[in-house]
Parts: sequence; structure tokens; C-alpha cells
Amino acid sequence: SKDVVIKAQVLAGGRGKGQFESGLKGGVKIAYSSDEAKTIATKMIGHKLITKQTGDAGVLCNKVMISERLYPRREYYFAITMDPSSMGPIIIASNQGGVDIETVAAETPEAIVKQPIDITTGLSHDTALSVARQLGFNPEYIDQATDTIQKLYQVFIENDALMVEINPMTEDSNGNVYCMDAKVKLDTSALFRHKNLADLRDWSQEDPRDVAASQADLNYIGLDGTIGCLVNGAGLAMSTMDIIKLHGGSPANFLDVGGGATANQVTQAFKIISSDSHVNAILVNIFGGIMRCDVIAKGIIAATEQLNLKIPIVVRLQGTRVEDAKAAIAESKFHILACDDLDEAAKLAVKVASIVTLAREAAVDVDFTLPI
Repeated sequence: SKDVVIKAQVLAGGRGKGQFESGLKGGVKIAYSSDEAKTIATKMIGHKLITKQTGDAGVLCNKVMISERLYPRREYYFAITMDPSSMGPIIIASNQGGVDIETVAAETPEAIVKQPIDITTGLSHDTALSVARQLGFNPEYIDQATDTIQKLYQVFIENDALMVEINPMTEDSNGNVYCMDAKVKLDTSALFRHKNLADLRDWSQEDPRDVAASQADLNYIGLDGTIGCLVNGAGLAMSTMDIIKLHGGSPANFLDVGGGATANQVTQAFKIISSDSHVNAILVNIFGGIMRCDVIAKGIIAATEQLNLKIPIVVRLQGTRVEDAKAAIAESKFHILACDDLDEAAKLAVKVASIVTLAREAAVDVDFTLPI
């Protein structure tokens, strides 16, 4: 075919149903001439694509992929991901491809094929063949489909992937099986084994806060609340967000500094949190085991001074060198609100965040000094 397909290269799903800020509808378009391809690409490159996964902010499209147009006679869905229940890889597939698999699973669950894989023995030819037959591949395509399934499993294992999704996997009238669209999610903690893949990471597609967190070796996820959280340990971070919600607040992020953070990492964490204009208060919740509380305190004080932070900071510290940490905070010239009890710290963070929200709406400054 002389026709081509132009696909916006953005890290988001739902491209086909998305819309560019340029007015172009759809991030996957067919062009029937080189001039038309150029026109479409011009409306994609340099513009943000908004899909159901990106939210209103959209994602900037810096490049497009142009490929030959194919004419599939049947479309399938195929994915390999990790399954907690079987504690290993699992194939999830369907003979209803090219559409949202969530819709298929909800409306016709019997159309979903699931095949757990023993990671110690791998995917055998017989198992791959069984999956291909369950999907309903035509007998003349079955060998090629089986081979494709086995190769996709190799891609999954050899690259430490968390997910390899093909939607659609197709067969055409000439006896060929194609993977026409792919989404691959890699285990970032294993990227040190795959420098060639790590070098391909497109930082421009990611939230600048996520980029800064990765560079500082911090675990960060941005949310849409008003209370920034700085915690050590994923479990404690999640419980801290829960208790904020319990008292009527809304967390602005998940941020785990880990067990061996330095004062500089704490400062970087504050930079990331405070870069969110929606943050009206910061809650620090540290249980010092491996992590020393005095190191956290030094980082908090340094960040407050360097960033000239105006928003209130509520700190709850317990554990190793906690008395040294409290002394450092007390001796600092900054209004850092200290609490020993997590419940009281969360209540205080919610209260001061609401006050700052009201003050910002009224365009007035507010200053905090204990006792409130």
C-alpha cells in the first residue's frame, strides 16, 4: 500500500481518540499522499495531545512514527504482565482486539484468555500453541502466531519488562501475523542491566517533578491535593496519605525518601514538593530506624532557607537521633511546626493547609507560629 499511518509518539494511551491543541482530532491518522502526511505531522509535532489518560494538561508530541498501512482481516489483543496471584508472568489475550480491553473484560469476560506461565520453565511451544488456538487463529496462521507469542515472551523476560501489550495483533489475507501497536512497561529498578534501554528514555514526556525525583533517587508520584508529603518508607507514606484523607485533607503527592537519604536528598525532595503550586502545606513524617532524624532535620532547615519557603511545614519525627533533630528545629529561625503524634500532625497539616488556601483566595499573606 502507498497509504501510510502516522502515529503520535507520546507516552499515553488512547491516542486514537485523543485531540491535539492544534485542533487535529486523533493521534493516529491515515495519509494518502506525502503532502497529506506532512500536513498531519505538522499538526502533531510541537503540539500537546490530550487523551483520557493524560488529563487536560496533555502530553507534548515531539515526534511521529510513519508506517505502511496494513489491511488486517482479524484483530486480537495480546499482553504479558506480572500476576500477583500466580506470582509470575501471565498471558492475557482476546480475539476481540483493536478496542479497549477493559470494555471487553467488563462486557464479555468469556472472551478473555488467561494463561499463567511458570517463570522457572518459561513459555513452552505447546502452551503458546494452546493460546493461539484459544484465540481462534486460522490454521494457516497458527504456526506464525505461536512463534510470535513465544518471541514476545522472550522480549518480556530478557528486558525485565512488567508488561508487553500488543493491541492489535493481527492476521492479514496473505498469511501474515503482525504486531501493529505495542506498549511496553519496563521495571525501572532493573534498568541498570539495560543501559541501551535506559538511554532511550524520553524525559521530555515526563512530569518535570518525576524527572527531578528520579535524578535525586527519590520515589515520587504527583497527586492533585494540597498537602505535600515527605515520608521514609512506602508503607508509612501510604498510611500518611490515608490519615490526611481521614481528617479531611488531600495529599499532593507520594514521596518516599527511602532509608538512607542524605540532607541533600531531603532538600531536593522539598524542591520537588514546593514546585507544585497547589501545595499549601507540607507534612514530614519520619520514623528513624536506618534513617537518622537529625539528617532529616538538617535537610528540612536547609531546604526552608534555600527555597525561602513560605508555606507551613509540619514535622513529626520519631526514632534514631530524634532529640538532636528536635533541638536543631527548635534552634532554627524558621517556623517549623513540630508534633510528636502522627494523628495530631495530620490534623495540624490539614488545618494550616485550609488556612493557606483561604488566604491565597483572599490574596493575603499568612504566617504561622506555634501555638496556633
